[in-house]
Amino acid sequence: MTIHTTLSRRQFVVSTLTAAGGFALGVGTVPAEAASLSVRPWNDDTTRYPGEINAWVVIQPDDTVIIRYGRAEMGQGSFTALPQIVAEELECDWAFVRPEYASANRNFRENKVYGTLATGGSRAVRETGVIVQQAGASARERLIAAAAKRWNVPTAECEAAMSRITHKPSGRSFRFGELAAEAAAIKLDKEPALKRPDQYKFIGRRLARLDVPLKINGSAKYSIDLEVPGMVRAAVMKCPVFGGTLKSADESKVTSRRGVMQVVKLKDAVAVVADRTYRAQAALKALPIEWEVGAAGTTNSAQFRKAYLDALDQKGAEARHDGNVDAALAKAAKVIEATYDVPIIAHAPMEPLNAIAHVQADRVDVWVGTQNADQALSFAAQASGMKPENVYVHNTFSGGGFGRRLGPDEVAQAVAISKAVGKPVKLVWTREEELRQGRYRTQAAIRFKAGFAVDGTATALEMRNSAGAANPAGVKDGIDPQTLQGLINTAYQLPNYRIISILKNTHVPLGPWRAPGHSQNAFFMESFIDEMAHAAGKDPVQLRRELLAHRPDFQQVLDVLVEKGDWGTPMPAGRGRGIAITEAYDSIVGMIVEVAVKNGQVKADRVVIACDCGTVVNPRGVETQLEGGMIYGLSAALFGEITIKDGRVEQGNFDTYPVVRFKDAPKTEVYISPTPGKRWGGVGEPGATVIQPAVTNAIFAATGRRLRSLPVVGQDLNGAV
Repeated sequence: MTIHTTLSRRQFVVSTLTAAGGFALGVGTVPAEAASLSVRPWNDDTTRYPGEINAWVVIQPDDTVIIRYGRAEMGQGSFTALPQIVAEELECDWAFVRPEYASANRNFRENKVYGTLATGGSRAVRETGVIVQQAGASARERLIAAAAKRWNVPTAECEAAMSRITHKPSGRSFRFGELAAEAAAIKLDKEPALKRPDQYKFIGRRLARLDVPLKINGSAKYSIDLEVPGMVRAAVMKCPVFGGTLKSADESKVTSRRGVMQVVKLKDAVAVVADRTYRAQAALKALPIEWEVGAAGTTNSAQFRKAYLDALDQKGAEARHDGNVDAALAKAAKVIEATYDVPIIAHAPMEPLNAIAHVQADRVDVWVGTQNADQALSFAAQASGMKPENVYVHNTFSGGGFGRRLGPDEVAQAVAISKAVGKPVKLVWTREEELRQGRYRTQAAIRFKAGFAVDGTATALEMRNSAGAANPAGVKDGIDPQTLQGLINTAYQLPNYRIISILKNTHVPLGPWRAPGHSQNAFFMESFIDEMAHAAGKDPVQLRRELLAHRPDFQQVLDVLVEKGDWGTPMPAGRGRGIAITEAYDSIVGMIVEVAVKNGQVKADRVVIACDCGTVVNPRGVETQLEGGMIYGLSAALFGEITIKDGRVEQGNFDTYPVVRFKDAPKTEVYISPTPGKRWGGVGEPGATVIQPAVTNAIFAATGRRLRSLPVVGQDLNGAV
């Protein structure tokens, strides 16, 4: 069972975050035109509609409101939330709204008219919210101006509501669709002011997501579902040792097999093209292949772990230093130390990577569910040799991304194969290829040292962090800000605070995992904060309150957790509660987890989540994202580990890389406690962070055993109740 509650600032009373009046019709319904989303949720890239008022808003003669969506819908709900923001300002009837993906081709040709088309870091609403809000307001004012011009009346006498412009003195009105073409030609002297949060009447409503009915009835089309005329199928295998290359592949052994058309050799991979996916995969499995793997072919996880831990003794770059840590530790009444580490983990989206590519003489078309349509276009142009302006990326719904679909490797492969065979090609990775050719969350280790005064006050905190640079382009002076997320910008305030960063990479490719640096760093920080509380003889909540005394918004979230999570009430033997809280992507998220430990086995059976994400666009979307992030992070905490042997990933499917299933899922309660203001906080990422330390802190409370590495599975809890 999941409980969803939205709380006010201090009284924690239930609020619906709705306002009376306006936009009453069609709320929570699926637009009549939604069926078309199941066929093609992208535009055709070349047609300009007469009713295109700006790049974001198109109003058709029948009053359909096409709202361009510049991100990727992977289940996070921004395909509904961003149109909801537009509708707030546009004053349209929600029943007429139909979102569609923005064109990556147009974005390239028109100097980033949509900004970035990448989706990651909980940026959809945080970065695009105000942009599309302004687009909606601009479209509304142009519609009003068009109507006023027809009537020859002042614009001040006209108002927009429910997809109509009404002349207030006379009661005359026009539908949006009747005015759109004229409105598109109007230039405003200045952009209109946006509504204040206290004026919202549509933002904050608990709307049903537009994509969910299509996904329930099976009509929603993912790229893995699509077909194009003349399409052939391909299966691919990349060198199993990262960085290796293809030495040879004896195609004569498989080309006579039924349905097999061609073997395509790439620099670091080989593909078999056939009339059916199964035949392509079977032939690939039978294909004799030799790889050049180099020195990386002798490496393993034990070596990597030792290297990251040993690196903690090496010289690093000082990323932050407040006060004088050395002096504070030297005179501290008590000093504690602890070392933590985490392994490589994979994204494991439910839908494996796949793409359809069609390379022609004058253009390239790609159908793909990607988190980064801009980069997919760039990859396709590079692989085909075509100019970027002649590449068309048709983005689709994605069956999970979590950061893996930010690097569209499948697009480059599909385009290269299509170019080689001269036909449209559908490439589908196997689950094994998905897990073994990832861009993984970095392996990392950290050593903490904390000092306390005689009265238990924390006076100093030092950490030495050893991790891979997942974003090499962002490294400056030996520091990767992404790797240090949640450490370098922690909300905890101590007079003496220092971070030393040691960057260390292996041959394993890295990439952003859900809540990139925050993911492992929340586990590190929130676990050690618990250790500090224990060393100081303080309740874990008490110490957090002390270190966050300057942040009333954190105190508010802690209030919710303590009340709703029954903090401090006794628990029977073998059970424990753990707490963790962090700030990530402009949101504050905290969790209390209850676990039971029996015969060395751990079961998390209750999770209480409290969140302050500022302005809430859709409470339902916030709740589901926090739940989903929690489950994703719980999988990492309990099971997540990719191991390397002979340079290769050992795991290949969910039997060896388990995730949380229904039997593992805890009862969950979600409480939204927003701070008023204009802040748009992200919620897709933060839920995956604090669940990990909250679980291990709860295990400590239940057993007295402090887990300083993940995953939990396989660790010795024998002797616990």
